[in-house]
Amino acid sequence: MKLSKRMKTLQEKFDRNIEHSLLEAIDALKKSSNVKFVESLDCAVKLGVDPRHADQMVRGTVSLPHGTGKEVKVLVVAKGAKIQEALDAGADHAGYEDYLEKIKGGWADVDVVIAAPDVMADLGKLGKILGPKGLMPNPKSGTVTMDVAKAVKEVKAGKIEFRVDKTGIVHVSVGKLSFDTEKLVENARSFLGTIVKLKPATAKGQYIKSIYLSSTMGPGLKINKEEVAA
Repeated sequence: MKLSKRMKTLQEKFDRNIEHSLLEAIDALKKSSNVKFVESLDCAVKLGVDPRHADQMVRGTVSLPHGTGKEVKVLVVAKGAKIQEALDAGADHAGYEDYLEKIKGGWADVDVVIAAPDVMADLGKLGKILGPKGLMPNPKSGTVTMDVAKAVKEVKAGKIEFRVDKTGIVHVSVGKLSFDTEKLVENARSFLGTIVKLKPATAKGQYIKSIYLSSTMGPGLKINKEEVAA
């Protein structure tokens, strides 16, 4: 892929072989940001797992202490009083049959779907639509629950879901570059600490192979793995 003049200039400033502390990397990305919007801080972790095996599929959730800085649109699929509970908790959309029909028609203008257990039989039929978009609720991620209000509040406050992709990489956004550096460090540590705790028992050899921090339009900076594990 042909690099833009701006990206070439940025890459010349950094040696991709040098390992940085979280603090150093975040400071460098902040200072090098020269676009007209607030960039996100992204973290990519290469894991020593084989995602083809179910017992090595690393997935989970983490509540970032300072949130993501992103406005998250939430749909709650539920019945009866749960609908109003969800709306009172801050859900952008809540309902049952009307939203099932909207989803069937291709509507998916949300970032997270939360569902009550008693609607999953019907919602599960829409797996071919929601699955590829990463929107299918799952009990392991806390998005299938009777306490829909709590789930909405957690997502709005900065709870994120992640899963390893087929190449063994987990990639998430841990905040906005406009956050204080210390807050971004704490967010990154929370995410990385969760990844370490989720190491599969069947994973052999080196688990954390590499960690990179990057801004939306900036270069990737290698992070010192020993510092994160400390």
